[in-house]
Amino acid sequence: MKIYTPKGSAPVHALDGVDLSVRQGTVRALLGPNGAGKTTMVKVLTTLIKPDAGQATIDGIDVVRDAHRIRPIIGVSGQYAAVDENLTGLENLDMVGRLYHLGPKATRRRAAELIESFELTEAQNRPVKGFSGGMRRRIDLAGAIFSRPRVLFLDEPTTGLDPRSRLGMWDVITGLVGEGTTVFLTTQYLEEADRLADDISVIDGGKLIAEGTADELKARIGGQQIELTLVDADDRDVAAQVLQHHGASDVREDSDGRSLSVAVREGPLALELVLRELNSVGIRLHDAGMRRPTLDDVFLKLTGHMASEEADGDEVDGGKSKKSRQDKAQKEKTQKEKTQKAGVP
Repeated sequence: MKIYTPKGSAPVHALDGVDLSVRQGTVRALLGPNGAGKTTMVKVLTTLIKPDAGQATIDGIDVVRDAHRIRPIIGVSGQYAAVDENLTGLENLDMVGRLYHLGPKATRRRAAELIESFELTEAQNRPVKGFSGGMRRRIDLAGAIFSRPRVLFLDEPTTGLDPRSRLGMWDVITGLVGEGTTVFLTTQYLEEADRLADDISVIDGGKLIAEGTADELKARIGGQQIELTLVDADDRDVAAQVLQHHGASDVREDSDGRSLSVAVREGPLALELVLRELNSVGIRLHDAGMRRPTLDDVFLKLTGHMASEEADGDEVDGGKSKKSRQDKAQKEKTQKEKTQKAGVP
């Protein structure tokens, strides 16, 4: 359990009774929206902060009582690449090796090995400030596994990356697991959890609300989904009523106002009946079809909102939420604009 007490606000239970275990040599994805407690969980397990109650162990070692024994066996890659932009990629890795006291020869050998493994040979002597987002992520991850950790913590490793860089990072992570590394991965991306994780834990509001394999979680939804895309958004209410009549769950409406979906028990029959009824009342469709449930459907059913939606209060850090810092920055910007308009330098 971890509780923050922001000044002038009610206590925030960033972690509230979370209980999970991870099998050696597997990937465990911790899935949840912003503010769910994912980063706080990583900070506790990597000895950066202490829990207010409860116990956490890695390979039988207590993360609070024996933090000095935990740090040599773990690697951490946070939400943002922890690299020195003024150093080259090779120099960044050389610095990491020296921090681990590996010695000059062992450090150079390991750095060269990682540079080649992460396909950074051509860029190794360039300053990191000229690297793309995907390259920065790769050099950061190379630093995280420099000491060959038994357990690797990845906190939203592909946030902000383009699709190609994200696929490349997934291949790197898969390769690490193939070599025996245990990976604890936090993510907001349903596709990422589906692709990489052996097991998934869903967290929301600091509480663990579900866990299992991707298939086990999808089985909670069951059946199939009917999806419709309307030509005219004004037909939304009538179409929703038709779907609700034939569906086995509440109708979900996308933000565009024209896309609707519902879970059904008898997919082909239900789709036939829905299309017939919509046609009888003159509702035109751009598209209609069936699909299997996704992790997004699971998350919506469990939490009432999509995994990509931000929580009301963002991830708490040191007693202050990101949202409060953003609000403060916006107020300062507004005040500055007013001052400039008034002619005050």
